[in-house]
Amino acid sequence: MYRALISVSDKSELVNFARALSALNWQLIASGGSARTLREAGLSVTEVAEVTGAPEMLGGRVKTLHPAIHAGILARDNATDRAELARHGIQPIDMVICNLYPFRETVAQLGASLEDAVEQIDIGGVALLRAAAKNFERVTVLCDPRDYAGVLEELREAGVTSLATRRRLALKAFRHTRDYDSAIAAYLERQFEAQPETTLPPRLELSLPLVQTMRYGENPHQSAALYAVEGRGPLGGELLQGKPLSYNNVLDLDAAWRAARSFEAPTAVIVKHLSPCGIASAEQLPEAFRAALASDPISAFGGVIAVNRPFDLETAEALGDLFVEAVAAPVFTPAAREHLAVHKPNCRLLQISQPVPEEWELRSVAGGVLLQSVDHGDPPGTVWRTVTRRAPDEREMAALRMAWKACQHVKSNAIVLVRDNATVGIGGGLPSRVDAARLAVAKAGERARGAVMASDAFFPFPDGVEVAAQAGVTAIIQPGGSVRDEEVIATADRLGIAMVFTGVRHFRH
Repeated sequence: MYRALISVSDKSELVNFARALSALNWQLIASGGSARTLREAGLSVTEVAEVTGAPEMLGGRVKTLHPAIHAGILARDNATDRAELARHGIQPIDMVICNLYPFRETVAQLGASLEDAVEQIDIGGVALLRAAAKNFERVTVLCDPRDYAGVLEELREAGVTSLATRRRLALKAFRHTRDYDSAIAAYLERQFEAQPETTLPPRLELSLPLVQTMRYGENPHQSAALYAVEGRGPLGGELLQGKPLSYNNVLDLDAAWRAARSFEAPTAVIVKHLSPCGIASAEQLPEAFRAALASDPISAFGGVIAVNRPFDLETAEALGDLFVEAVAAPVFTPAAREHLAVHKPNCRLLQISQPVPEEWELRSVAGGVLLQSVDHGDPPGTVWRTVTRRAPDEREMAALRMAWKACQHVKSNAIVLVRDNATVGIGGGLPSRVDAARLAVAKAGERARGAVMASDAFFPFPDGVEVAAQAGVTAIIQPGGSVRDEEVIATADRLGIAMVFTGVRHFRH
C-alpha cells in the first residue's frame, strides 16, 4: 500500500484529493489541522503521532521532525535502504502533500507584529518539502493544490506518477521553499538591519512567479513574459475582457495607471508608446476623458487609457469610434462592461481594485539592476516661490499645479502645456529641452494662447521661455537651479511671463 503524508496550511481541494487517494487504496497520514479536516470529512486517517510514537510538542511547533517521518521520505528505492527501514520498523512514504504557514500574508497585514511573523515561520513543512523533493526518484511532492488533478489523472491511468512529473514537482517545491525563505529574510532584514541613514536593502532578493507568457516582447522576434509580486495579475489587476495583455500593453498601462492615480480629482490619462498624449481632470470622469482626448486625438489612436474613478457607461460611450488597445480602471460598472463587450470586444479591460503598493522601481541594465524609490511628487516641505516681477494669478496657479503634476509622468525632457485642467500640448523624450518646448506648442496650436507651461527640469537657456512667449503662454513652472537662472528670469520678465520655481526636479528617463 502506498502512503501519503499530508500537512498543509492551505486546505483548498484537500478533501477531494485525499478522498480520491483513499479510493485508490492509499494510506493517509496527516498532522494536526490536516488530520482533523480529513477526519471530519469521514476519511480514515493515521495521525503523525501514531507513526512517530511521539506527541505534537511546543504548541504544534514540533510535529513531523522525526526519523520515522523523514527516513520514510528520504529512503531510496534500493535493497540497503529498504533493509535499514525494516530494522527500525519504519515504512516508506511515497507522497508528501505540504504547503507552508502564511508568512507573507501575515506580514502584509496592517499592524502585524514581529511575534506574529515569527510564529508563521514554518520549520517542519520546509523540511518535508525539501526531503521529498530531494528524493524525487521515488517520492511525489505536492505544494500547490492546482497540481492535484494532474497527479490524480496519472495515478488512475498508471498507478504511479512519472519521473518527469516527480522532477517537475520537486523543482516547484524547491522554488516554493526558496521564495518562502527569501520573504522571511527580506522581512527580518527590515526588522533587524534597517539603518537610519539609508532605506535601501543591503541585498536585493527577487523571486517573482511567472504570471503570463506573451506572444512576443516589444517586437515579434523577442520573447517575453510577465512575472508579478505574489503571482497577481498585470499591475495587480484582473483582465475582464479582451486578449491577453501584450508586453507593450503592460508598459503603457503602467505609465497611464501611475499618472491617473497621482491625481485626486476624477482624471483620465491616455498613453501611447509610454508617452502621455492627454491628461485631464474634471468634476466628472466623462468630461475628463473628453478633455484628455482633445489634447492630442491623433496620437490617442491605438493608445491605452487609465482612469482613477469607476469607468461608467457615459465614459464608455464617450470613446466613440476611437481605437483603444486597453483601459485600466479601479472598477468597470456593469453597464459599461456590457456596452464595451458589444462595441469594443477587442479592447482589453484591466480592473485594478486593489492597487499594488509602490515603494521601489527596478530597471535592468547590462549585468545588474537599478533600484530607486518611487517618485510620488514633490517631497513634504517643498516650497514654491515666484521669481518674476509678476506672480501668477489664481487661474494660472491652478493650471500650474495641474501642469506640474502632469509633467512628472512625461519622459524627459518634458514640457507640458495646460489650460483648464487639461493638457493641450506635450513634448517629451527629446534630448533638447527647447525642441520639447517647440513640440508642445506645435501640438497645442492656438490653444497655447493663455496656457501655462511646466518643465520637469530647469531651462538651461532662455530659448525655451521665448518659444513659450511666442505661442502665447502666460506662466511657467520649473525647478530652477541653472547657472543661467537670472538670465531666464529676466527673459520671462521682459516677455510678461509669470514664473514659479519649485526647487524639485522630476526627470523620468
